[in-house]
Amino acid sequence: MASTITKVTRLSVAAISLLFSSAATQAQQPPFYKDASQSIETRVNDLLSKLTLEEKISLLGYQSKAIQRLSIPAYNWWNEALHGVARAGEATIFPQAIGMSATFNDDLLKQVSTAISTEARAKYNLAIAQDRHLQYMGLTFWTPNINIFRDPRWGRGQETYGEDPFLTGRMGSAFVKGLQGNDPRYLKASATAKHFAVHSGPEAERDHFDAIVDEKDLRETYLYAFHELVSSGVESVMSAYNRVNGVPNSINKVLLTDILRKEWGFKGHVVTDCGALDDVFLRHKTLPTAVETAAAALKAGVNLDCSTVLQKDGMKAIEQKLLTEKDIDYSLSAILRTEFKLGFYDDPAQNPYHGYGADSVHNAQHLELARKVAQQSMVLLKNDKNILPLNKANVSSIMVVGPNAASLDAMVANYHGTSSKVVNFVEGITGAVSKSTRVEYDLGCDYKDTTHFGGIWAAGSADVTIAVIGLSPVLEGEAGDAFLSESGGDRKSLSLPASEIAFIKALRKGIKTKPIIAVITAGSDVDVSSIEPYVDAIIYAWYPGEQGGNALADVVFGDVSPSGHLPLTFYKDMNSLPDYQNYAMKGRTYRYFDGPVQYPFGFGLSYTSFAYTLNSKPKASYKKADTLTVAVNVKNTGKMNGDEVVQAYIEYPKVDRMPIKELKGFKHVSVAKDLDATVTIKIPVQDLQKWDLATHKWKLYPGQYKLVLGSSSADEKASVNFTVAK
Repeated sequence: MASTITKVTRLSVAAISLLFSSAATQAQQPPFYKDASQSIETRVNDLLSKLTLEEKISLLGYQSKAIQRLSIPAYNWWNEALHGVARAGEATIFPQAIGMSATFNDDLLKQVSTAISTEARAKYNLAIAQDRHLQYMGLTFWTPNINIFRDPRWGRGQETYGEDPFLTGRMGSAFVKGLQGNDPRYLKASATAKHFAVHSGPEAERDHFDAIVDEKDLRETYLYAFHELVSSGVESVMSAYNRVNGVPNSINKVLLTDILRKEWGFKGHVVTDCGALDDVFLRHKTLPTAVETAAAALKAGVNLDCSTVLQKDGMKAIEQKLLTEKDIDYSLSAILRTEFKLGFYDDPAQNPYHGYGADSVHNAQHLELARKVAQQSMVLLKNDKNILPLNKANVSSIMVVGPNAASLDAMVANYHGTSSKVVNFVEGITGAVSKSTRVEYDLGCDYKDTTHFGGIWAAGSADVTIAVIGLSPVLEGEAGDAFLSESGGDRKSLSLPASEIAFIKALRKGIKTKPIIAVITAGSDVDVSSIEPYVDAIIYAWYPGEQGGNALADVVFGDVSPSGHLPLTFYKDMNSLPDYQNYAMKGRTYRYFDGPVQYPFGFGLSYTSFAYTLNSKPKASYKKADTLTVAVNVKNTGKMNGDEVVQAYIEYPKVDRMPIKELKGFKHVSVAKDLDATVTIKIPVQDLQKWDLATHKWKLYPGQYKLVLGSSSADEKASVNFTVAK
């Protein structure tokens, strides 16, 4: 009996020892959500199981609360990087988005966003090392803006890649890939496709505006680029302020769940635009209360709120049985997945981006890249008698004038960072010539006074005058930011300021025979015809970033040949356009507008010339699964090295509501003088499908098609006909 008791006692002691040993081992092991060897789903589920309902709800807002018991620090999701890390101190300022799109160089844009994400990681690393968890210092960037610039009045069009869905999709995808990096495990930073969807003004009415659009325009124009970015792996999508066909975007289940997640397979998180949920019940008034709005947003597919509605009213929605904890878990899980991809819960040493520091921010390589992009963004609109490029040896005196010649705002646009190395146009021209060349500067005029001008006498004694005029981000931009705009950030006309037109006329009257080069800064279409007769050359510089002055000098003096092309149509006037509030595409953009224009979509002059020869022609007939492939030989037939943008357009069968023509391929290529290069364009035939309103599906229309190759939408250097079979 005693021996039996002894055996039992020994077994009990062993069991207890094993139990304590197991408990000790478990105590030493990190929880699954901190174990980088576990799958993301395992980690998400583990963290969800440890959070209380109140804690879960506290994480649904952009100002994410700290949860100390789980060692979760506070995090502010709001960050911007439209054309460089913004609002976070020193960072490289690249050209505004519309200018980068004018390069038609998606490879170069990917280099830009790679540099931006490098600076972002460096600034984040430096901030976290000092236990700083500030707004605009995180890794979740609410960019790029891929809305379609459907109407030149929209002040925020400068933030987009222009009026064309294909160009926007290509450029936006390149930006996302560079920003998010290519590590198989970690995101370098998180990109956001915004503003979903059908959002391009009016700015003053954006918080209550209802965009009415039929399914065809919705699919072919307004959703096209978003689908491209989802296919490219964008981590986040931002819902827009406005309504679409009566439903606010932030509670629109059809858009956020049925199309975005179920149809397109989006796996990331959806964030609202800032204050958009407040708009639902305060301004759209489609729901009566914040509580009902919180429930509707989560059920529609929102994960993160850039306001406080979800955090303040999420619990009330549960108490009123409008939501369940399962709904909260579903929404929060998408946010947590992004955090795990960014490495927030891992040992920083495991992250390939942990080593970025101060030397990765605003360095010489990034400045050189900013200069290169600015060079390629500038569009030569006029070059009478080949006055450009200027020969430095033949120019002894230069007058630089104009309200934007030394303007910081005209360089940095909106959503910008700060820099101690901004080179304005006066500085760029001055730095490019010898110390024996006389360079003078005068403001010339302001944005309003039409009678008092400066610099005209001095310009008369100079060999050449460079007049920098145009708009600025205080005249066009986002509601509230463009505080000098007469219509809430938007524009009422295409006109340059009347004072600038009068000034250019006064310059010509005073100078008479000496050359005047006009440089125009803006983020949109302006009426160039008002100053065109009075100047010898026109360079459209957009808002060119911190190296804009050096880039202008490079173009003016012929160190590079201009290669920028317009990513939007320059109309003659607004009288030929539909009402601004009309979102139907009929009569808009080069795809549907057949009237006279100042400059067509894709237009841009060069200092050299190019000839096209087809090396290989497409087949005579194609089916849906095929890819149309064409190789074109591009020969530089001019007198200097230059870059060409080969643009491939499709003309469709004569079916109702088909585009007049449509960009379906492009390539930016450098070609030395007297040499040539081969450019291959590939177009998947299924990308020629159009939305059929009768069946609510994509349809490939059989019939005769035409492929047109040229340097603008109005140019035809080579073409070939082909058919699409049934």
